[in-house]
Amino acid sequence: MNSKSLPKIVLGAWAWGNAGTFGHNFMQGTLKPIFDTAMKNGLNLWDTAYAYGMGTSEKVLAEFIKDLPRDQYLISDKFTPQCVDKNSATAMKDMIEMQYKIMGINKFDIYWIHNVWNATKWITELAKYFEGKKDVPLIGVSNHNLEEIKQADEILKAHGLKLSAVQNHYSLINRSSEKSGILKYCKQNNIYFFYMVLEQGALSGKYDTKNPMPEDSARAQIYNPVLDKIELLTAKLQELTKKYNVEIAQIPIAWAISKGTLPIIGVTRVKHVEDAVKAINITLTQEEITELENFAENLQINAIRFWEKEMK
Repeated sequence: MNSKSLPKIVLGAWAWGNAGTFGHNFMQGTLKPIFDTAMKNGLNLWDTAYAYGMGTSEKVLAEFIKDLPRDQYLISDKFTPQCVDKNSATAMKDMIEMQYKIMGINKFDIYWIHNVWNATKWITELAKYFEGKKDVPLIGVSNHNLEEIKQADEILKAHGLKLSAVQNHYSLINRSSEKSGILKYCKQNNIYFFYMVLEQGALSGKYDTKNPMPEDSARAQIYNPVLDKIELLTAKLQELTKKYNVEIAQIPIAWAISKGTLPIIGVTRVKHVEDAVKAINITLTQEEITELENFAENLQINAIRFWEKEMK
């Protein structure tokens, strides 16, 4: 797989059947039109994980792809260490083959180590599993700092493989992966860099102090307390919407593309897909990029989640 075979935007299925995080229960009936709209527009890379609803996200996505030729879609899935028996000698094999069965496929296009819990052990197990196999996916790591990324790459190389992707927290309000040198390292080593740049909808223009996120959702705990600052950033983003004839959510997406990254957009409405398609055609000026970054940084919003860390 090469850069020409990946779309400019990844579509995230974290919210699909995962009400605990998002405060809504999105299921097949409402999600099928979203999937169809994305596929018609050439956005065919879908990011999921067993941890997203303990298989629910994968099962929903599996229903949508089951009758499609395998070369028409791309699947990004993850090994989450906390979801397996850490003492099992076959934990990696068992997880991957369970996910194959859930998804109804026999290969992934991208496969990740989801976090750094016992990272050396699991990247080694992943390398052993795929070593010598014919259909090896792009291998990625998530929530790793620069030292951990380099270590993972060395382990993979020892097994005849290479690190091809990094998925870390990155948005206008968290650029620590850029400041720590991770983005630079990725560009120098032909490693894709992914993340959900709309901060679970916080930068979409939908939420403010008068219209907060659902109180029973995990994301509300981190974003609702800083909605006053997010309102200020929303107003700044609004300044560019008339020039480019788009809505607020499309500006952070265009910013991420301009930085050489693959933004992951969580899609729970057809409009989210339509916004993503429009964002691909926006080219922000360097002056606009710098102004947005400086403005966002001065707000000093802390959006680090409990499973993440500041990249240094």
